[in-house]
Amino acid sequence: MRSYSEKMWPLDLLIICIFFSVTLDVKGAIECSRVLKYCQESKEIIPLCLDRNMKDCFQGRSQDSQSRDFYMKQVDFSEKAKMKTEHGHVIDIPPEAIMKSGWTDNISVPLIVSVLDSSIFKGASVRGSVHGNVLGVWLGSNDLHNLSQPVTMQFVNTTPTMNGKCVFWKQSNNRGDWSSDGCNTSRNNTDFFCSCNHLSFFAVLINPGSVQDAEDVRRLEYITYIGSSFSVLFTAIIMMMFLIQRKRKSEHSVVIHVQLSGSLFLLHLFFLASTLGSGAGNKLVCRCLGLILHWALLATFTWTTIEGFHLYLLLVRVFNIYIRRYLLKLSLVGWGVPIITVVICGLTGEYGNYSLTESDNNETNLCWITNRLVSYVTVNGYLGLVLLFNTAILVVTVVKMWHIKFRSVQHGNRIRLLWKDWVTVLGLSVVLGLPWGLAFSTYGPLSLPGIYLFTTLNAFQGFFMFLWFLSITYKSTNTEKNSTKNFSMSNISS
Repeated sequence: MRSYSEKMWPLDLLIICIFFSVTLDVKGAIECSRVLKYCQESKEIIPLCLDRNMKDCFQGRSQDSQSRDFYMKQVDFSEKAKMKTEHGHVIDIPPEAIMKSGWTDNISVPLIVSVLDSSIFKGASVRGSVHGNVLGVWLGSNDLHNLSQPVTMQFVNTTPTMNGKCVFWKQSNNRGDWSSDGCNTSRNNTDFFCSCNHLSFFAVLINPGSVQDAEDVRRLEYITYIGSSFSVLFTAIIMMMFLIQRKRKSEHSVVIHVQLSGSLFLLHLFFLASTLGSGAGNKLVCRCLGLILHWALLATFTWTTIEGFHLYLLLVRVFNIYIRRYLLKLSLVGWGVPIITVVICGLTGEYGNYSLTESDNNETNLCWITNRLVSYVTVNGYLGLVLLFNTAILVVTVVKMWHIKFRSVQHGNRIRLLWKDWVTVLGLSVVLGLPWGLAFSTYGPLSLPGIYLFTTLNAFQGFFMFLWFLSITYKSTNTEKNSTKNFSMSNISS
Protein backbone atom coordinates (compact mmCIF):
# COMPACT_ATOMS: atom_id res chain seq x y z
CA MET A 1 0.00 0.00 0.00
CA ARG A 2 1.40 3.38 -0.99
CA SER A 3 2.06 6.01 1.63
CA TYR A 4 0.07 9.23 1.85
CA SER A 5 2.96 11.29 0.53
CA GLU A 6 3.30 8.99 -2.47
CA LYS A 7 -0.38 9.42 -3.25
CA MET A 8 -0.39 13.20 -2.90
CA TRP A 9 2.85 14.29 -4.56
CA PRO A 10 1.28 14.85 -8.03
CA LEU A 11 -1.30 17.16 -6.43
CA ASP A 12 1.42 19.03 -4.53
CA LEU A 13 3.38 19.47 -7.74
CA LEU A 14 0.31 20.85 -9.48
CA ILE A 15 -0.29 23.32 -6.66
CA ILE A 16 3.34 24.48 -6.80
CA CYS A 17 3.14 25.00 -10.58
CA ILE A 18 -0.06 27.03 -10.24
CA PHE A 19 1.50 29.09 -7.45
CA PHE A 20 4.56 29.99 -9.51
CA SER A 21 2.54 30.78 -12.63
CA VAL A 22 0.32 33.17 -10.66
CA THR A 23 3.38 34.71 -9.02
CA LEU A 24 5.06 35.30 -12.39
CA ASP A 25 1.91 36.84 -13.91
CA VAL A 26 1.30 39.18 -10.97
CA LYS A 27 4.73 40.23 -9.88
CA GLY A 28 6.87 39.70 -12.96
CA ALA A 29 9.47 37.13 -13.81
CA ILE A 30 12.58 39.21 -13.05
CA GLU A 31 13.93 40.49 -9.79
CA CYS A 32 14.39 44.27 -9.92
CA SER A 33 18.10 44.20 -9.15
CA ARG A 34 18.66 41.74 -12.02
CA VAL A 35 16.73 43.60 -14.72
CA LEU A 36 19.77 45.44 -16.05
CA LYS A 37 21.76 42.23 -16.47
CA TYR A 38 18.80 40.57 -18.13
CA CYS A 39 18.40 43.46 -20.63
CA GLN A 40 22.12 43.49 -21.43
CA GLU A 41 22.06 39.78 -22.21
CA SER A 42 18.88 39.96 -24.28
CA LYS A 43 18.71 41.16 -27.87
CA GLU A 44 16.26 43.93 -27.02
CA ILE A 45 16.95 47.66 -27.02
CA ILE A 46 18.27 48.20 -23.49
CA PRO A 47 16.39 51.44 -22.59
CA LEU A 48 13.09 49.97 -23.78
CA CYS A 49 13.77 46.69 -21.96
CA LEU A 50 14.67 48.50 -18.73
CA ASP A 51 11.63 50.77 -18.82
CA ARG A 52 9.23 47.89 -19.38
CA ASN A 53 10.67 45.39 -16.90
CA MET A 54 11.40 47.83 -14.08
CA LYS A 55 7.68 48.64 -13.86
CA ASP A 56 6.74 44.97 -13.46
CA CYS A 57 9.72 43.58 -11.53
CA PHE A 58 9.54 42.20 -7.98
CA GLN A 59 11.74 42.90 -4.99
CA GLY A 60 13.92 40.02 -3.86
CA ARG A 61 13.66 38.66 -0.36
CA SER A 62 17.34 39.22 0.42
CA GLN A 63 18.43 42.68 1.40
CA ASP A 64 21.66 42.40 -0.60
CA SER A 65 19.78 43.49 -3.70
CA GLN A 66 20.72 47.05 -2.69
CA SER A 67 24.01 48.00 -4.35
CA ARG A 68 25.97 51.08 -5.31
CA ASP A 69 24.17 51.21 -8.67
CA PHE A 70 20.67 50.03 -7.68
CA TYR A 71 18.29 51.38 -5.03
CA MET A 72 14.73 50.42 -4.15
CA LYS A 73 12.34 51.28 -1.33
CA GLN A 74 8.61 51.42 -0.68
CA VAL A 75 7.27 54.96 -0.38
CA ASP A 76 4.05 56.24 1.11
CA PHE A 77 2.21 59.52 0.66
CA SER A 78 2.84 60.41 4.29
CA GLU A 79 6.60 59.90 3.90
CA LYS A 80 9.12 62.09 2.14
CA ALA A 81 10.07 60.26 -1.05
CA LYS A 82 13.72 61.17 -1.21
CA MET A 83 16.65 58.95 -2.11
CA LYS A 84 20.39 59.54 -2.14
CA THR A 85 22.84 57.30 -3.98
CA GLU A 86 26.39 56.48 -2.94
CA HIS A 87 27.54 58.45 -5.99
CA GLY A 88 26.15 61.60 -4.33
CA HIS A 89 23.09 62.01 -6.59
CA VAL A 90 19.84 62.97 -4.84
CA ILE A 91 16.31 62.28 -6.15
CA ASP A 92 13.30 64.05 -4.64
CA ILE A 93 9.79 62.84 -5.60
CA PRO A 94 6.85 65.26 -5.10
CA PRO A 95 3.54 64.12 -3.49
CA GLU A 96 1.68 64.54 -6.78
CA ALA A 97 3.85 61.88 -8.42
CA ILE A 98 3.10 59.44 -5.58
CA MET A 99 -0.63 60.07 -5.95
CA LYS A 100 -0.53 59.38 -9.70
CA SER A 101 1.72 56.33 -9.41
CA GLY A 102 -1.02 54.02 -8.11
CA TRP A 103 -0.71 54.73 -4.38
CA THR A 104 -3.72 54.02 -2.14
CA ASP A 105 -4.26 54.26 1.62
CA ASN A 106 -3.20 50.65 2.18
CA ILE A 107 -0.71 50.08 -0.64
CA SER A 108 2.69 51.76 -0.91
CA VAL A 109 4.52 52.02 -4.22
CA PRO A 110 8.13 51.07 -5.03
CA LEU A 111 10.61 53.82 -5.84
CA ILE A 112 13.43 52.39 -7.97
CA VAL A 113 16.59 54.27 -8.88
CA SER A 114 19.29 52.76 -11.08
CA VAL A 115 22.64 54.41 -11.75
CA LEU A 116 23.47 53.49 -15.34
CA ASP A 117 26.42 53.82 -17.68
CA SER A 118 25.84 56.29 -20.53
CA SER A 119 27.24 53.83 -23.09
CA ILE A 120 23.96 51.87 -23.19
CA PHE A 121 22.18 54.93 -24.60
CA LYS A 122 23.16 55.07 -28.23
CA GLY A 123 21.46 58.10 -29.69
CA ALA A 124 21.72 60.44 -32.64
CA SER A 125 22.55 63.56 -30.65
CA VAL A 126 24.98 65.99 -32.24
CA ARG A 127 24.82 68.52 -29.47
CA GLY A 128 27.01 67.00 -26.81
CA SER A 129 27.98 64.07 -24.64
CA VAL A 130 26.66 62.79 -21.32
CA HIS A 131 28.60 63.89 -18.28
CA GLY A 132 28.90 61.23 -15.59
CA ASN A 133 26.08 58.78 -14.86
CA VAL A 134 22.55 58.35 -16.12
CA LEU A 135 19.77 58.05 -13.53
CA GLY A 136 16.84 55.77 -14.26
CA VAL A 137 13.90 56.60 -11.99
CA TRP A 138 10.67 54.58 -11.70
CA LEU A 139 7.73 55.01 -9.31
CA GLY A 140 4.99 52.40 -9.35
CA SER A 141 3.74 50.91 -12.61
CA ASN A 142 2.07 53.99 -14.14
CA ASP A 143 3.62 56.37 -16.68
CA LEU A 144 4.13 59.72 -14.99
CA HIS A 145 4.22 62.85 -17.12
CA ASN A 146 2.96 66.45 -17.17
CA LEU A 147 3.45 66.82 -13.42
CA SER A 148 2.69 70.27 -12.01
CA GLN A 149 5.15 69.53 -9.17
CA PRO A 150 8.46 68.60 -10.85
CA VAL A 151 10.74 65.75 -9.85
CA THR A 152 14.09 67.21 -8.78
CA MET A 153 17.47 65.55 -9.16
CA GLN A 154 20.90 66.67 -8.04
CA PHE A 155 23.84 65.56 -10.20
CA VAL A 156 27.31 65.76 -8.75
CA ASN A 157 29.58 67.81 -11.01
CA THR A 158 33.26 66.98 -10.79
CA THR A 159 34.19 69.85 -13.14
CA PRO A 160 32.70 73.12 -11.79
CA THR A 161 33.65 75.16 -14.90
CA MET A 162 31.78 72.84 -17.27
CA ASN A 163 28.51 73.91 -18.88
CA GLY A 164 25.69 71.38 -18.97
CA LYS A 165 21.99 70.89 -19.59
CA CYS A 166 19.49 68.49 -18.03
CA VAL A 167 18.04 66.02 -20.52
CA PHE A 168 16.04 62.79 -20.57
CA TRP A 169 16.10 59.83 -22.94
CA LYS A 170 13.34 60.06 -25.54
CA GLN A 171 12.82 56.71 -27.23
CA SER A 172 10.87 56.38 -30.48
CA ASN A 173 10.61 52.84 -31.85
CA ASN A 174 14.18 51.71 -32.56
CA ARG A 175 15.75 55.16 -32.27
CA GLY A 176 16.35 57.40 -29.31
CA ASP A 177 17.97 60.69 -28.44
CA TRP A 178 18.46 63.07 -25.56
CA SER A 179 15.83 65.78 -25.19
CA SER A 180 15.34 68.68 -22.78
CA ASP A 181 11.53 68.87 -23.14
CA GLY A 182 9.92 69.40 -19.74
CA CYS A 183 13.25 69.80 -17.92
CA ASN A 184 14.89 72.91 -16.47
CA THR A 185 18.51 73.28 -15.44
CA SER A 186 20.04 75.20 -12.56
CA ARG A 187 23.36 74.87 -10.76
CA ASN A 188 25.50 76.03 -7.93
CA ASN A 189 29.29 76.06 -7.76
CA THR A 190 29.51 72.28 -7.58
CA ASP A 191 26.36 70.47 -8.82
CA PHE A 192 23.63 70.47 -11.46
CA PHE A 193 19.95 70.56 -10.40
CA CYS A 194 17.36 69.14 -12.79
CA SER A 195 13.61 69.78 -12.47
CA CYS A 196 11.51 67.63 -14.82
CA ASN A 197 7.76 67.12 -15.10
CA HIS A 198 8.02 63.37 -15.82
CA LEU A 199 9.99 60.24 -14.94
CA SER A 200 12.47 58.61 -17.29
CA PHE A 201 16.23 58.21 -17.74
CA PHE A 202 17.92 61.48 -16.81
CA ALA A 203 21.39 62.87 -17.42
CA VAL A 204 23.36 66.08 -17.85
CA LEU A 205 24.42 66.73 -21.42
CA ILE A 206 27.75 68.47 -21.81
CA ASN A 207 28.87 70.30 -24.95
CA PRO A 208 31.80 72.73 -24.67
CA GLY A 209 30.60 74.38 -27.88
CA SER A 210 26.97 74.77 -26.92
CA VAL A 211 25.36 78.11 -26.20
CA GLN A 212 23.78 77.96 -22.77
CA ASP A 213 23.08 81.61 -22.03
CA ALA A 214 19.71 82.91 -23.24
CA GLU A 215 21.17 86.32 -24.10
CA ASP A 216 23.82 84.74 -26.35
CA VAL A 217 21.15 82.66 -28.06
CA ARG A 218 19.02 85.75 -28.67
CA ARG A 219 21.96 87.74 -30.08
CA LEU A 220 22.99 84.91 -32.38
CA GLU A 221 19.41 84.62 -33.62
CA TYR A 222 19.32 88.34 -34.46
CA ILE A 223 22.66 88.12 -36.28
CA THR A 224 21.54 85.06 -38.22
CA TYR A 225 18.15 86.39 -39.28
CA ILE A 226 19.46 89.85 -40.23
CA GLY A 227 22.50 88.44 -42.04
CA SER A 228 20.48 85.82 -43.93
CA SER A 229 17.95 88.45 -44.98
CA PHE A 230 20.77 90.67 -46.28
CA SER A 231 22.29 87.69 -48.11
CA VAL A 232 18.98 86.88 -49.81
CA LEU A 233 18.60 90.52 -50.88
CA PHE A 234 22.12 91.07 -52.21
CA THR A 235 22.47 87.71 -53.97
CA ALA A 236 19.17 88.50 -55.71
CA ILE A 237 20.67 91.86 -56.80
CA ILE A 238 23.73 90.01 -58.17
CA MET A 239 21.55 87.77 -60.33
CA MET A 240 19.48 90.73 -61.58
CA MET A 241 22.64 92.67 -62.47
CA PHE A 242 23.90 89.65 -64.38
CA LEU A 243 20.65 89.33 -66.34
CA ILE A 244 20.66 93.06 -67.18
CA GLN A 245 24.26 92.88 -68.45
CA ARG A 246 23.64 89.65 -70.34
CA LYS A 247 23.77 91.56 -73.62
CA ARG A 248 27.54 91.51 -73.32
CA LYS A 249 29.41 88.24 -73.45
CA SER A 250 30.26 87.32 -69.86
CA GLU A 251 33.47 85.63 -68.83
CA HIS A 252 33.34 82.15 -67.38
CA SER A 253 34.49 83.48 -64.00
CA VAL A 254 31.53 85.85 -63.80
CA VAL A 255 29.05 83.08 -64.68
CA ILE A 256 30.53 80.84 -61.99
CA HIS A 257 30.28 83.68 -59.45
CA VAL A 258 26.60 84.09 -60.32
CA GLN A 259 25.98 80.36 -59.92
CA LEU A 260 27.60 80.48 -56.47
CA SER A 261 25.47 83.51 -55.62
CA GLY A 262 22.38 81.55 -56.67
CA SER A 263 23.26 78.68 -54.34
CA LEU A 264 23.79 81.16 -51.49
CA PHE A 265 20.42 82.76 -52.30
CA LEU A 266 18.67 79.39 -52.02
CA LEU A 267 20.64 78.45 -48.89
CA HIS A 268 19.69 81.54 -46.90
CA LEU A 269 16.15 81.64 -48.26
CA PHE A 270 15.40 78.06 -47.24
CA PHE A 271 17.23 78.51 -43.94
CA LEU A 272 14.75 81.24 -43.04
CA ALA A 273 11.90 79.08 -44.31
CA SER A 274 13.12 76.08 -42.28
CA THR A 275 13.19 78.03 -39.02
CA LEU A 276 9.56 79.00 -39.65
CA GLY A 277 8.51 75.58 -40.94
CA SER A 278 9.86 73.77 -37.87
CA GLY A 279 7.22 75.45 -35.71
CA ALA A 280 4.32 74.71 -38.06
CA GLY A 281 3.92 71.16 -36.73
CA ASN A 282 3.65 69.57 -40.19
CA LYS A 283 6.24 66.79 -40.31
CA LEU A 284 6.04 66.31 -44.09
CA VAL A 285 6.63 70.01 -44.76
CA CYS A 286 9.53 70.05 -42.32
CA ARG A 287 11.14 67.02 -43.98
CA CYS A 288 10.85 68.66 -47.40
CA LEU A 289 12.36 71.91 -46.12
CA GLY A 290 15.18 69.99 -44.43
CA LEU A 291 15.93 68.16 -47.69
CA ILE A 292 16.00 71.37 -49.75
CA LEU A 293 18.13 73.15 -47.15
CA HIS A 294 20.60 70.25 -47.14
CA TRP A 295 20.72 70.33 -50.95
CA ALA A 296 21.31 74.11 -51.02
CA LEU A 297 24.15 73.80 -48.49
CA LEU A 298 25.85 71.00 -50.44
CA ALA A 299 25.36 72.97 -53.67
CA THR A 300 27.08 75.96 -52.05
CA PHE A 301 30.01 73.79 -51.01
CA THR A 302 30.21 72.30 -54.50
CA TRP A 303 30.20 75.68 -56.24
CA THR A 304 32.97 76.95 -53.95
CA THR A 305 34.97 73.90 -55.04
CA ILE A 306 34.24 74.76 -58.68
CA GLU A 307 35.50 78.30 -57.97
CA GLY A 308 38.75 76.79 -56.74
CA PHE A 309 38.99 74.45 -59.73
CA HIS A 310 38.42 77.31 -62.19
CA LEU A 311 41.03 79.44 -60.42
CA TYR A 312 43.47 76.53 -60.72
CA LEU A 313 42.91 76.38 -64.50
CA LEU A 314 43.46 80.13 -64.83
CA LEU A 315 46.67 80.25 -62.79
CA VAL A 316 48.37 76.88 -63.25
CA ARG A 317 47.11 75.61 -66.60
CA VAL A 318 47.17 78.93 -68.41
CA PHE A 319 47.37 77.36 -71.85
CA ASN A 320 45.27 74.60 -73.40
CA ILE A 321 42.37 74.96 -70.97
CA TYR A 322 39.59 74.80 -73.55
CA ILE A 323 36.91 72.35 -72.42
CA ARG A 324 33.94 71.68 -74.64
CA ARG A 325 30.67 72.84 -73.05
CA TYR A 326 32.62 73.87 -69.98
CA LEU A 327 29.85 75.81 -68.20
CA LEU A 328 27.23 73.12 -68.89
CA LYS A 329 29.43 70.45 -67.33
CA LEU A 330 30.15 72.64 -64.32
CA SER A 331 26.42 73.27 -63.85
CA LEU A 332 25.66 69.55 -63.94
CA VAL A 333 28.26 68.95 -61.24
CA GLY A 334 27.35 71.98 -59.11
CA TRP A 335 23.62 71.34 -59.00
CA GLY A 336 23.44 67.62 -59.75
CA VAL A 337 25.91 65.99 -57.34
CA PRO A 338 24.09 67.28 -54.20
CA ILE A 339 20.80 65.87 -55.54
CA ILE A 340 22.15 62.31 -55.33
CA THR A 341 23.08 62.76 -51.68
CA VAL A 342 19.80 64.32 -50.54
CA VAL A 343 17.67 61.78 -52.41
CA ILE A 344 19.42 58.95 -50.56
CA CYS A 345 19.00 60.75 -47.24
CA GLY A 346 15.37 61.52 -48.00
CA LEU A 347 14.54 57.91 -48.84
CA THR A 348 16.06 56.75 -45.54
CA GLY A 349 14.06 59.36 -43.56
CA GLU A 350 16.94 61.43 -42.19
CA TYR A 351 15.15 64.81 -42.14
CA GLY A 352 12.94 66.32 -39.46
CA ASN A 353 12.72 68.83 -36.64
CA TYR A 354 16.11 69.55 -35.10
CA SER A 355 16.98 71.77 -32.13
CA LEU A 356 19.66 74.15 -33.37
CA THR A 357 20.42 76.05 -30.14
CA GLU A 358 19.04 75.43 -26.72
CA SER A 359 18.76 77.24 -23.42
CA ASP A 360 16.44 76.93 -20.47
CA ASN A 361 14.07 79.63 -21.71
CA ASN A 362 14.85 79.69 -25.40
CA GLU A 363 15.00 77.10 -28.13
CA THR A 364 15.55 77.51 -31.86
CA ASN A 365 14.26 74.70 -34.06
CA LEU A 366 15.22 74.00 -37.63
CA CYS A 367 14.11 71.54 -40.30
CA TRP A 368 17.36 69.68 -40.77
CA ILE A 369 19.16 66.32 -40.57
CA THR A 370 18.27 64.37 -37.42
CA ASN A 371 20.94 61.65 -37.67
CA ARG A 372 24.39 62.43 -36.25
CA LEU A 373 26.35 60.13 -38.57
CA VAL A 374 24.63 61.41 -41.71
CA SER A 375 25.27 65.01 -40.66
CA TYR A 376 28.96 64.36 -39.96
CA VAL A 377 29.59 62.52 -43.24
CA THR A 378 27.57 64.65 -45.67
CA VAL A 379 28.25 68.06 -44.10
CA ASN A 380 31.36 68.03 -41.90
CA GLY A 381 33.25 65.47 -43.97
CA TYR A 382 32.37 67.08 -47.31
CA LEU A 383 33.16 70.55 -45.98
CA GLY A 384 36.55 69.34 -44.73
CA LEU A 385 37.49 68.07 -48.21
CA VAL A 386 36.30 71.30 -49.85
CA LEU A 387 38.29 73.46 -47.44
CA LEU A 388 41.41 71.34 -47.87
CA PHE A 389 41.28 71.71 -51.67
CA ASN A 390 40.41 75.42 -51.73
CA THR A 391 43.00 76.30 -49.08
CA ALA A 392 45.69 74.72 -51.26
CA ILE A 393 44.39 76.68 -54.26
CA LEU A 394 44.45 79.93 -52.27
CA VAL A 395 48.05 79.33 -51.17
CA VAL A 396 49.12 78.70 -54.77
CA THR A 397 47.25 81.82 -55.87
CA VAL A 398 48.89 84.04 -53.26
CA VAL A 399 52.36 82.73 -54.06
CA LYS A 400 51.93 83.29 -57.81
CA MET A 401 50.31 86.69 -57.33
CA TRP A 402 53.08 88.01 -55.08
CA HIS A 403 55.78 86.50 -57.29
CA ILE A 404 54.43 88.35 -60.32
CA LYS A 405 53.95 91.62 -58.41
CA PHE A 406 57.41 91.63 -56.84
CA ARG A 407 59.04 90.85 -60.17
CA SER A 408 57.20 93.46 -62.24
CA VAL A 409 56.62 96.31 -59.77
CA GLN A 410 59.31 98.69 -58.58
CA HIS A 411 60.30 98.62 -54.92
CA GLY A 412 58.69 101.97 -54.20
CA ASN A 413 55.28 100.73 -55.30
CA ARG A 414 55.32 97.42 -53.42
CA ILE A 415 54.31 98.80 -50.04
CA ARG A 416 51.71 101.10 -51.60
CA LEU A 417 49.98 98.20 -53.36
CA LEU A 418 50.29 95.70 -50.53
CA TRP A 419 46.88 96.57 -49.03
CA LYS A 420 45.23 95.90 -52.41
CA ASP A 421 46.74 92.42 -52.40
CA TRP A 422 45.32 91.72 -48.96
CA VAL A 423 41.87 92.87 -50.07
CA THR A 424 42.14 90.50 -53.03
CA VAL A 425 43.12 87.63 -50.73
CA LEU A 426 40.18 88.33 -48.42
CA GLY A 427 37.81 88.45 -51.39
CA LEU A 428 39.13 85.15 -52.72
CA SER A 429 38.75 83.63 -49.25
CA VAL A 430 35.05 84.47 -49.27
CA VAL A 431 34.58 83.15 -52.79
CA LEU A 432 36.41 79.91 -51.94
CA GLY A 433 34.22 79.41 -48.85
CA LEU A 434 37.00 79.56 -46.27
CA PRO A 435 34.74 81.26 -43.66
CA TRP A 436 32.89 77.93 -43.43
CA GLY A 437 36.04 76.56 -41.83
CA LEU A 438 35.19 78.52 -38.70
CA ALA A 439 32.62 75.80 -38.01
CA PHE A 440 35.49 73.69 -36.67
CA SER A 441 36.44 76.45 -34.21
CA THR A 442 33.12 76.28 -32.34
CA TYR A 443 34.52 73.67 -29.94
CA GLY A 444 37.01 74.12 -27.14
CA PRO A 445 37.94 77.09 -24.95
CA LEU A 446 37.23 79.65 -27.71
CA SER A 447 33.90 78.12 -28.63
CA LEU A 448 31.64 81.12 -27.93
CA PRO A 449 33.80 83.68 -29.84
CA GLY A 450 34.11 81.10 -32.61
CA ILE A 451 30.32 80.74 -32.81
CA TYR A 452 29.87 84.52 -33.00
CA LEU A 453 32.52 84.88 -35.72
CA PHE A 454 31.22 81.90 -37.70
CA THR A 455 27.62 83.12 -37.49
CA THR A 456 28.46 86.69 -38.53
CA LEU A 457 30.71 85.89 -41.50
CA ASN A 458 28.51 83.18 -42.95
CA ALA A 459 25.21 84.94 -42.34
CA PHE A 460 26.48 87.97 -44.30
CA GLN A 461 28.29 85.90 -46.94
CA GLY A 462 25.81 86.96 -49.62
CA PHE A 463 26.61 90.61 -48.91
CA PHE A 464 30.35 89.92 -49.18
CA MET A 465 29.76 88.15 -52.50
CA PHE A 466 27.93 91.27 -53.71
CA LEU A 467 30.96 93.44 -52.91
CA TRP A 468 33.25 91.02 -54.72
CA PHE A 469 30.94 90.92 -57.75
CA LEU A 470 30.89 94.73 -57.87
CA SER A 471 34.69 94.84 -57.76
CA ILE A 472 35.19 92.39 -60.64
CA THR A 473 32.42 94.07 -62.69
CA TYR A 474 34.00 97.48 -62.17
CA LYS A 475 37.43 96.11 -63.04
CA SER A 476 36.08 94.44 -66.18
CA THR A 477 34.38 97.69 -67.28
CA ASN A 478 37.57 99.71 -66.76
CA THR A 479 39.60 97.15 -68.68
CA GLU A 480 37.23 97.38 -71.64
CA LYS A 481 37.35 101.20 -71.61
CA ASN A 482 41.16 101.24 -71.43
CA SER A 483 41.40 98.69 -74.21
CA THR A 484 39.09 100.77 -76.44
CA LYS A 485 41.01 103.97 -75.66
CA ASN A 486 44.40 102.38 -76.40
CA PHE A 487 43.08 100.94 -79.66
CA SER A 488 41.80 104.38 -80.82
CA MET A 489 45.08 106.11 -79.91
CA SER A 490 47.08 103.53 -81.80
CA ASN A 491 44.92 104.09 -84.91
CA ILE A 492 45.44 107.85 -84.70
CA SER A 493 49.17 107.43 -84.27
CA SER A 494 49.39 105.11 -87.24
